[in-house]
Amino acid sequence: MKVALFVTCFNDTMFPESGKATVELLERLGVEGDFPLEQTCCGQMHINTGYRTEAVPLVRRFVEAFEGYDAVVAPSASCAGTIVHYHHKIAAERGDAALRDGVHRVAPRTYELTQFLVDVLGREDVGAYFPHRVTYHPTCHSLRALGLGDRPYRLLRAVRGLTLIDLPEREECCGFGGTFAIKNADVSVAMGADKARHVRETGAEVLVAADNSCLTHIGGLLGRERSGVRTLHIAEVLASTERQASRAQAERPAESAQLKGMPA
Repeated sequence: MKVALFVTCFNDTMFPESGKATVELLERLGVEGDFPLEQTCCGQMHINTGYRTEAVPLVRRFVEAFEGYDAVVAPSASCAGTIVHYHHKIAAERGDAALRDGVHRVAPRTYELTQFLVDVLGREDVGAYFPHRVTYHPTCHSLRALGLGDRPYRLLRAVRGLTLIDLPEREECCGFGGTFAIKNADVSVAMGADKARHVRETGAEVLVAADNSCLTHIGGLLGRERSGVRTLHIAEVLASTERQASRAQAERPAESAQLKGMPA
């Protein structure tokens, strides 16, 4: 199978560790993918904001970059949802037959990471180890655009050492919504505050999701509240192994000793 990684512009710019974790996880499962250097943005920001004409070159670039692959894997439910559900519409509005045919070939082969693991590879236990209390936020795109269902939960439940805690009102939007957070800041913060409160109620150490955009929004609020809850993309949890955890544990005493030696 010829597989390509679409890392997304948001992850590439802000959260490269999620892309690295995706590659590490796939390689551990025997999948060696390509990283087409021609890839850019999927056009989600433009489409969501109403700039559909401006999104056309990005849709065309995506098709050109990923044409010929059996599967395109993206560690982002929102970007995968945009490609699968909106690239067809953009191509149809443009009236470009070649672009329409290209999208018809590439979009159905584009998968969000957990979709690819469960549906294509047939894996739920990916050999991960993450000894922490975790709660999962199903993002709007993962719920309503892609219909990920219980795939992320099945993967997380198979992680050794992980305790998965249900998130109250989990299907409520976190309030990020891309440019919605900028244009409707007060409403966005209020929605995010509700989500952060529910996260705190779980007593979880880590909040996990399939979109770093939502994690950025919720994580910012949790940080301001000094909640002690950290956020991680699901790829980073699934890529974690017992060896990595042991190495991190071994490094902590040395760090503590250095801190104790620092002047007050």
